[in-house]
Amino acid sequence: MDLSTPTRTTDQSGHHVLTVLIPSYNEEATLEKCVERVHQIASERLSLEIIIIDDCSTNRGGEIAVALAQKYDDVSVLMHRVNMGKGAALHTGIAAATGDFIAIQDADLEYNPQDLLRLLEPLLQDQADVSIGSRFLSHGVHRVLYFWHSMGNKFLTFLSNMCTDLNLTDMETCYKVFKRELLQSIPLHEKRFGFEPEVIAAVAQRRVRIVEMGISYMGRTYEEGKKIGVRDGFRALYCILRYNAATLPAPVQFLFYLFVGGVCAVLNLAIFLLMLQLDFTVGIAAPVAFVVAAILNYAMCIQLLFRHQSRWGRLGEIGMYSLAVLPVGVVDWYVTASLMAVIGPASAKLIATLVGLILNFSLRRLVVFRGEPSAPWRPQEGGRG
Repeated sequence: MDLSTPTRTTDQSGHHVLTVLIPSYNEEATLEKCVERVHQIASERLSLEIIIIDDCSTNRGGEIAVALAQKYDDVSVLMHRVNMGKGAALHTGIAAATGDFIAIQDADLEYNPQDLLRLLEPLLQDQADVSIGSRFLSHGVHRVLYFWHSMGNKFLTFLSNMCTDLNLTDMETCYKVFKRELLQSIPLHEKRFGFEPEVIAAVAQRRVRIVEMGISYMGRTYEEGKKIGVRDGFRALYCILRYNAATLPAPVQFLFYLFVGGVCAVLNLAIFLLMLQLDFTVGIAAPVAFVVAAILNYAMCIQLLFRHQSRWGRLGEIGMYSLAVLPVGVVDWYVTASLMAVIGPASAKLIATLVGLILNFSLRRLVVFRGEPSAPWRPQEGGRG
């Protein structure tokens, strides 16, 4: 059997095939038992395609994965030559999946595969395109650990819901089941635990049918091998903003733009005052400070707030951005020069910057980075998608 290329389990009954992706890194203690438990959900109406993605394990995790693929016809292994992260492992598995549906299963036994059957049912009945398992809804047994982890999770879920217009209780959960065609059509980028907020943002923006159900959860301690940490929490926060901000309603998007504009305003003011201290004239200091701040503003906009090249190509976007900057630059210089004699350079520049803040946001949203409006949510009952 070729271990590098998964093969689809033949479904002789004409029923469905569920692809179960198991990203694994140094999970030698639990991987075999995990696969055995996943096998227990197979039935006459459900065949399995199990894909283990070994993320360059440094212990016997990779060897065990290969042995499992040799033992079971429905198990395949994909090997990473370097450690790339859970998200990267899932990218590899998603591209290789051939089942009707794709489920994500951690190898560490924190999640019970029997819950996958419940999560799969709305998709089998064509009542949903994505089914999400929540550790915070009342169902099954839960190991009680890490209060601050749960608070961080709830905060990230709240922020994600605010951006996506969903009302999930557990955005960061591993247990998600997708229609294969939907998941494979989404361009994914996050290599580590940022996969979760990124994929939630993507399915929300596509306005597909999403359901959430309670699941059991037996969380591990760090001594037992838990890997997610504080750095991943900050990355998740960034991903929520990065992958949702471009589609937010204008008032909410403006609140986020206040951060971008505020950082650039501080830089603008600092450079302006520094150049005045170095005896440059206002006619030189004001435009130089403005241009430097505008360059930073563009970089932050495409990294944090707006969708890069949403309407124009790279050069076209830069050209439109430059054209949008020009009238704001003129306003910035005129207000600064007019008010300096009355209220002083620092106050004059600050007022000019605040006026430019509103003009900048409007021009960026309506002209430079203008995207397509969000489609309506897909009806709960509908044909197969």
